[in-house]
This record gives sequence, structure tokens and C-alpha cells, in this order.
Amino acid sequence: MKHIATVFLFFLFAPAQHLLAQNRDSVMVQQIVREATTNSQLQPLAHQLLDGIGPRLVGSPKMKQANDWAVSTYQSWGIPARNEQWGEWRGWERSISHIDMVAPWVKSLEGTQLAWSPSTKGKSIAAETILLPEVADSLAFVAWLPSVKGKFVLISMPQPTGRPDYNWQEFATKESFEKMKKERADQTEAWRKRLQRFGYTGRGALPKALETAGAAGIVMSNWSNGFGVNKIFSASTKKIPTVDLSLEDYGLLYRLTESGQKPKISVQVDSKELGVVPTFNTLAEIKGTEKPDEYVILSAHFDSWDGGTGATDNGTGTLTMMEAMRILKKVYPNPKRTILVGHWSSEEQGLNGSRAFVEDHPDIVQKVQAVFNQDNGTGRVVNLSGQGFLNAYDYINRWLSRVPDSIRSQVQTSFPGVPGGGGSDFASFVAVGAPAFSLSSLNWSYGTYTWHTNRDTYDKIVWDDLRSNAILTAILAYMASEDPQTTSREKSLLPVNPRTGERTAWPKQAKATRKGGLD
Repeated sequence: MKHIATVFLFFLFAPAQHLLAQNRDSVMVQQIVREATTNSQLQPLAHQLLDGIGPRLVGSPKMKQANDWAVSTYQSWGIPARNEQWGEWRGWERSISHIDMVAPWVKSLEGTQLAWSPSTKGKSIAAETILLPEVADSLAFVAWLPSVKGKFVLISMPQPTGRPDYNWQEFATKESFEKMKKERADQTEAWRKRLQRFGYTGRGALPKALETAGAAGIVMSNWSNGFGVNKIFSASTKKIPTVDLSLEDYGLLYRLTESGQKPKISVQVDSKELGVVPTFNTLAEIKGTEKPDEYVILSAHFDSWDGGTGATDNGTGTLTMMEAMRILKKVYPNPKRTILVGHWSSEEQGLNGSRAFVEDHPDIVQKVQAVFNQDNGTGRVVNLSGQGFLNAYDYINRWLSRVPDSIRSQVQTSFPGVPGGGGSDFASFVAVGAPAFSLSSLNWSYGTYTWHTNRDTYDKIVWDDLRSNAILTAILAYMASEDPQTTSREKSLLPVNPRTGERTAWPKQAKATRKGGLD
């Protein structure tokens, strides 16, 4: 009889406890939404980070300034935070770039030096421009190389049009559009074959050969297929400057050089070499009360390239996680599990900050309940994959069920999904079997207009979408923290690769580069 009574009491109270938990969740979700909506700090934070500090190239003073700012900001919210050194990098600081055409007429050119480009040491270098030649083979190219001595070498293909395809589609006749595409494809293939005949393969090999031959500098244009946008990455030269010009100005120089008018440009780039400097991840946490040694991790890389100010790559991911932490501290200050946020550095050079964290903190990684990472722009989250974890559908769907329908209805899920082997910092955790998920955003022309470009700036942020992402992240973190169940790490059987006929393997853990930018 006692056993029967116990069973009866269980069935009597279990629904009541479930209802109580649901009500508690509803109240918490309402508080999260209210705080995010009526007291959003996204715009002040964005102004401080993106306008006040600016781009955050690994190894630069701006990166360290951002690390310190994040620690100070978290501490002002009552959240313990710290910078944790994980490696060293070549220290470099961007400064003013002056690039002018001084003959056959005068024009200031739109462009900038690339990251880690050598300085001209306060002087202006004026020299003629020269084009890469048409040669039969590598021997002919070697014979041509002395021609570059004392000249700026234009190494990019001139674009046949500065109008993106969508502009052609809107206004051109079908015949004209198709003709342009064919001419561009033919020109691109001819350029590829031209470079191939030089015999220099691998990133940076050609600029290094030109540098060795005595060139005054390297001029390129890495167009991003949209109005006014170029990809701005890094230089491979060690002694001479490398600059990137807008499509329009590069095309002008190229045509003048090609027609024999011998344009001359003047370049002054005043960057600074700072030796080898320490690199840091910024970490902050709200300590758990019941299971403090289990972790819900909010994740976003903090570094950026420095053509713009790193607004959508990955300022928006950073702001999402900071705002979510601020909200949680205010409305959910005593979580069951520890909620930790990681702002990783050197993601752009190979997920180095997060890989180092995974290597250095196996105790935390083994106790991860979930990792939520955001890294692909300002848009509202629209995709969430199970990353190959067999039972992710169970707990992810359970957590998403508490998200307001206006946000949840936008999110498409795919289970079990396929584990990401790279792309962003969630992959560092997935590789060691920790359940980590990418909150993947709506495009907003990210690949063309802001990803690694000179136009990745504050004004590209879509605030309503960003606010939705902060709400989603805070609710997922709350639900993961409260969940009475520990998440399953069981992996799904991955599909067969049709190209190889072999079953896809789970990604392997990759080691962080602990000392970078020096070779």
C-alpha cells in the first residue's frame, strides 16, 4: 500500500511541478524580452566598440584596447571578467595611408595599406607603375623580373565592370548581360593562365618575388563584387608596402599604364611594427548555484580584419553575447549552471583563440551543457543545425519551445545535421565532442558588402534583428542552464561522401597557432 501511495503522489505532483516550471519559464522569458526591448544597450555598446575603439586586428593595440574595454564593461555590470593570455602575435599598428596619382595628372586615390604591410617610414615613395607581363613560361618571367626595379607593380586583374551583377540584371538587356558575363569569364580564365605561367604558386609567392626583384611596392584591388567594396586582408611583403585600391582607381591606373602613359603614384603608409605582443581571450561568467562546474558558453570572436571597423564580422556577434550576458545578470543572476562568455581572438587566422581555450580548459569543455556561437553578420538568426549530435533535436527543440513565436518561427532547424569542421569558433568545441551550435543569420548581403570589407561599419547593423538575436541567445542560455537533463554527446552516423565512397569522419581537433604572423 505504501508503494501504491508513493506512485499516486508522484503522478499527483509531477504535472503540478511541470506546470510550475512552465510558469517560471514564461515569467523569465517575459523579463528577458522586456529588458531587451525597453532597456537595450546594443547601440551604446556598438558606438563604444566600433566607433570609439575601431577594428580589432590580432596583435594590434586596438585588439588589446577592446579586450580591456570588455572586461571593464562586464565588471560595471557586476559580472567578473578577465583577459586570459593564450599566445603571442606579430604586433602591428595601422596608421595613415596617403596614395596619390601624381602623373599624368593629379588625383588622390581611394585605398589603404593591407594589414602587416611594411611602413614607408614617414616618407613618400613616388614611382611609375608597371603591369604583369604576358610571357610564355616561368623562364621568360624570370628574365622580365628586373623590369620591376623601382616601380609599383599592379598585380590584380582589372575588372571589366564596376557594376555588380544585380545591377546588370535590373537594367541591361539579357543579351548584354550574357555578353558581359562571357567576356568577364574569358578574361578571368586568361588572367589565371597568365599567373600560372609565372611559376609562383601559393599565397604571397608572387609579391615576395617582386619584392626580391626590387619593386617599390605592390598595388592590388581585391573587389568584393559590389558597389564600393573591396576585401581587405594582409600583406605578404616584408620590406615594401602593399596597398589595395578601389576598383575604380585601380582600373584607371591599369588603363593608363597599359596605354603607355606611364602614370606615377606617390605612396606614404605609416604603420608601426611593435615586436611580439601577447594575445588574449576575454572571458566573463555568471557563476552557477546548483551545478557551478557545468557550463553554458556564449561564444563570439572579438578580432576582425581592419579595412572597416569589424561591425558585422564580428562586432554584431560580440554585441549579441554581451547584451545577452547583461540581460541574464539582471533578470537571472543565480543560474543553475555557470554561464560563461568567450570573446575569442585570432579567429580570422584559424580559430586560434577558441582552439587554445579548448586545449587549455579540458575540465570546462568536458562539462559543457551547450555552446551558442554567432558570427555571420547582423541578420536575425534563421538556421540552427544539430552539428551531428544525435539527440540535439530533443534538447534544442525543448529550449526553442520557450522562445517567442515571432523569433522562433524565423529559425529553421536541421537534425542531426553535419558537424562543422571550421568556419567559426563553435567548430573548436564540436571537434572535441562538446555540443556547440552556430546561430546562423540572415544574409543581408554579408558576403559581398561587409564580410572582410572596407565597408564593414556601424551603419550596416540592423538593430531589430540584433535585438532578436540577443533575446534568442539569452533565452537559450537560460533554458540550457535550467534544464534538469545533461545534454547528450552521442554522435550520429555521418553520411557517405559520394566523391570518395567513404563515410564522413568527425572533424579532428586542430591545435592553435600560439605564435603567429612572424614567418
